[in-house]
Amino acid sequence: MTSVGADPHECIRRALAEDLGSDDLAITRDVTSSLSVVAEQRGRGQIRAKAPGVLAGVDCAVLAFRMLDAECALEPVLRDGDPFAPGDEVLRFHGSMIALLAAERTALNFLQRLSGVATRTRQFVDRVAGTGARILDTRKTTPGLRYLEKAAVVAGGGENHRIGLFDQVLLKENHFGFASSESYEDVVRRCSRGHGRPVIAEARSAEEAVAAVRGGAGVVLLDNFEAGERLRAAVSAVRACAREFGYAVETEASGGVDLESVRGFAECGVDRISVGSLTHSAPAVDLSMTVEGV
Repeated sequence: MTSVGADPHECIRRALAEDLGSDDLAITRDVTSSLSVVAEQRGRGQIRAKAPGVLAGVDCAVLAFRMLDAECALEPVLRDGDPFAPGDEVLRFHGSMIALLAAERTALNFLQRLSGVATRTRQFVDRVAGTGARILDTRKTTPGLRYLEKAAVVAGGGENHRIGLFDQVLLKENHFGFASSESYEDVVRRCSRGHGRPVIAEARSAEEAVAAVRGGAGVVLLDNFEAGERLRAAVSAVRACAREFGYAVETEASGGVDLESVRGFAECGVDRISVGSLTHSAPAVDLSMTVEGV
């Protein structure tokens, strides 16, 4: 899977309601702006970058403004996936001044968070350029924001792993442990039949990796292998077994992968590298908003 689609309206609505303290999204709940700004005042402004990065979350920012002012005019200057430098304009807008001020923090929160994910993803993608390895995310996402964060990974040049527990089979150490009366290969074979979903099997050794292929796994997850000869040998064993059986099987490295080590993992020949820090540890990118009355 390389992209995801989800309606962000509910995420944005909840964030605005949290800020305004009301589900009806009444902008008069912004007590500071309501006291200091004339109700009919119009405003215009822009969001600019204060640090370098890769953009994601433009649609979320647009929704934040439009939910509080349906007539707000918005002009995205950059699109998701575009790189930016300090000072670059990201988004221009024109609308109700009170609505612009009320939507500001929500719009920036989503842009900064999601651009942080896209930026971190691009860093990993750049580190493995030319190796053939692809960078994937994990389920280590902010609760309630998974679809948005996974879309940001795609904006950064990465790919999506499974979305949740429903769309792929991922057999890990605990699953094999509860099926101790069966062999590793038999567990994979039993779980590979009759449902049509991709099957990923975690392997802790080259022997388990070969058993995963024999059992019918489409991806062998080589978890917590260090980059080096042991990982290269496991990848070679998977490919040899897949050729023997005529299977299409990919290898994936996971665990202990950071920006310093990811190139070494990629050079071991794996097809995929999954990185939890794309979403769970990505620092927000600094963006700011300025407005003026018109």
